Amino acid sequence: MDALNRGDWRSAQVRAEELLSVASGHAGVQFVAGVAALHLQQLPRALRHLEASVRLNPARADYAAQWARALASAAMTREALEVARRAADRNPRDTMTLDTLGVVFTLCNAHEDAVPVFRRASAMNPDVASYHFNLATSLSIINRMEEAEQEYEACLGRDPKYWKAHLALAQLRRQSEASNHLDRLRALHADVGGDHQGRMYVNLALAKELEDIGEYRQSLEHLREGKRAGREGRGYSFERDQALFDALVDAFPVPIDPVEGHDSQEPIFVIGMPRTGTTLVDRILSSHPDVQSAGELPNFGFLLKRMSGSRTPALLDADTLASAQGLDHAALGRAYVDSTRPGTGQRRHFVDKLPHNFLYAGHIARALPRARIVCLRRNPVDTCLSNFRQLFAQGSQHYDYSFDLLDTGRYFLQFERLMAHWKRVLPGRILEVDYEALVEQQEPETRRLLEFCGLQWNDACLAFERNAAPVATASLAQVRSPLYRTAVGRWKRHEDQLGDLLGLLEQGGAAIR
Repeated sequence: MDALNRGDWRSAQVRAEELLSVASGHAGVQFVAGVAALHLQQLPRALRHLEASVRLNPARADYAAQWARALASAAMTREALEVARRAADRNPRDTMTLDTLGVVFTLCNAHEDAVPVFRRASAMNPDVASYHFNLATSLSIINRMEEAEQEYEACLGRDPKYWKAHLALAQLRRQSEASNHLDRLRALHADVGGDHQGRMYVNLALAKELEDIGEYRQSLEHLREGKRAGREGRGYSFERDQALFDALVDAFPVPIDPVEGHDSQEPIFVIGMPRTGTTLVDRILSSHPDVQSAGELPNFGFLLKRMSGSRTPALLDADTLASAQGLDHAALGRAYVDSTRPGTGQRRHFVDKLPHNFLYAGHIARALPRARIVCLRRNPVDTCLSNFRQLFAQGSQHYDYSFDLLDTGRYFLQFERLMAHWKRVLPGRILEVDYEALVEQQEPETRRLLEFCGLQWNDACLAFERNAAPVATASLAQVRSPLYRTAVGRWKRHEDQLGDLLGLLEQGGAAIR
């Protein structure tokens, strides 16, 4: 337990495994082994040990909370929610368990459940900055922005170097000349030194706020500096991503048989490069009375990996694709729909808007032949700049390209290549929606979208900003406003700083409109 408390996961695991060889029925040892495995990203082992700890001692809410965390990490949403809610019902009194439960609810898109447990944790131990940060994030997702801003400030009041709170505050609203955090951020920038996390977050926050007030050249300079800091130590190579795209094209050489999968019509997949309007289309669709938003679900990719039997570390790679060749796609489709419960099933359809599901379009088409797939397209330069501007989930290798603007351009060209391939092998299966066309012709494009999804017209889809469902993406502020045109052609503000990117895209055949 001492090694566990120190965060020495490897030592804790070794000691726990030694003890389990003679005391497998000890709940505490199973718990230590499970938590260590979870932090070492050994999910099957973590699930096994943590389930055993709860079975051996069902009264311990902390054991159940960690089991729920492992289940959520494995995209076993239904099971995670069941376990987490049982743990919350036991009225746990330690703040770490409460915070863990809040994280589980967040991972499962149960944000209304997350707020009260995060609030209890921060009230019981108000000096812990992370509890205020987590509470603020959940509050922002359910559109309680003033409270969220107060909690982010409370977080920074406890720890001014809780770096990511500075970026979260910058992104919470549009900053103005009269109301911003620039003085504080500039002081931090001058003092951040060699802390690469600090350099990343402070520069990205400065970039956002300077962009808001029209200081475009300075904004891009800070953006480049912040992303350089974030790139440190990641060991990214574009060749890795190119090999994956090559493997995807090779895995689906001919048109795909549309009859082999599970016959559910519930899922609507909204895919595309991130920051191209996927959240906007999700909000339009989920404003329809027959559609609910399930958020960005990692479930399909996790299930494909698990059911393929591949043991490689990457969620998707050539080994996974080869191992999935003989997969029972009907079972995969059924398992996917089941994995979305209980968050789905209340309406005829649900939207899964994980943008990078574009990598899985071939498998989705086989597993769920009646599911709809909608792909967002946007001006290539706006797409690349918006991806470069955004700090995505740092635990996912899917977004490693986004720390360098030219890598982002190279990735975009591979995306274009893959989508052209899907059009060849999935004729008629994917509706492409042009972001600029949707902005300029909202009603005709919305009608085309609804018709493709088999939905009757509903006026509510034109007033998506009234949609009260939570938003857990980087677009949470924008999609709560009516449709606006200011994001179209934003790259032109920086045109004289983007020569290398423009040359790369033009050479790659991208249509820079």
